[in-house]
Amino acid sequence: MTKTTLKPVKNKQNNEETYDDSHAGILGYHKLIPNVMTLMALAAGLTSIQFAIDLKWEHAAIAILIAAILDVLDGATARLLKATSAFGAQLDSFSDFLAFGVAPAIILYLWILEESGKVGWIAMLVFAVASAMRLARYNITPTPKTGVWSKGFFAGVPAPAGAGMAFLPLYIWLMAPDYFESFAAANILVGVWVMLWAGMMISRVPTWSSKQIKFKPKMAMPMLAFIAVIIAALIQAPWPTLTIMALAYMLSIPFSIRHFKKIVKESDEEIDMTDLALGISESDDFNSEK
Repeated sequence: MTKTTLKPVKNKQNNEETYDDSHAGILGYHKLIPNVMTLMALAAGLTSIQFAIDLKWEHAAIAILIAAILDVLDGATARLLKATSAFGAQLDSFSDFLAFGVAPAIILYLWILEESGKVGWIAMLVFAVASAMRLARYNITPTPKTGVWSKGFFAGVPAPAGAGMAFLPLYIWLMAPDYFESFAAANILVGVWVMLWAGMMISRVPTWSSKQIKFKPKMAMPMLAFIAVIIAALIQAPWPTLTIMALAYMLSIPFSIRHFKKIVKESDEEIDMTDLALGISESDDFNSEK
């Protein structure tokens, strides 16, 4: 068994001895920040289930939103701090499965799917299973360095976006719960909606990733102002804002497919969009984000 020690090194400027920890197996605390953020997202997902059990639907939806924000930030923070690791990737996947697979399924079931009978239970299972399948595919698929899928596309809808889209009926209901009580007979449609987005998560339909967001340095201030407006809107009117964001994302998918087709046409790659939609393409060279 080897023993690691700190070797004294003389400082040439003040002739004082310091200690070199480059080979001492010491980890800086800043390397743990991304994992801490991932654990916070996991805690937010668990807390959302508690809120749903207590019938606090607004708090449950907000907890999932917080988990989604933390999920975006932990990956960016890891890359910024050069703190990416295999452990962090696995922890992130487990956190995503709970926060964007299990928790949304339970929340939606307790909210309305329970009243949809067998369809509601099937929708709950399908959504959770689809989330697990997507994350498993992400874990075993390397990110391509070249080719069409390296141009900033996700294969299917990412897990956080899938959870947000599944929550769209809840957002609409929260805007006017008394009014929508009269549509209780259409509860089964919510189950169909949830299964639709479960299918979109495991599909290979190309959707835009954050790599598509690029702007010139002079646009930094307007972009920050736009983000500030979104944050203010989420605070003051969360449900209309989330509804608009969900609808905007849904409407962007046809344009992302069109953009993808254009890039495929300009390249030498041959990709069958039907196979992509069904998830049975022979090629596994795609950018499968969470």
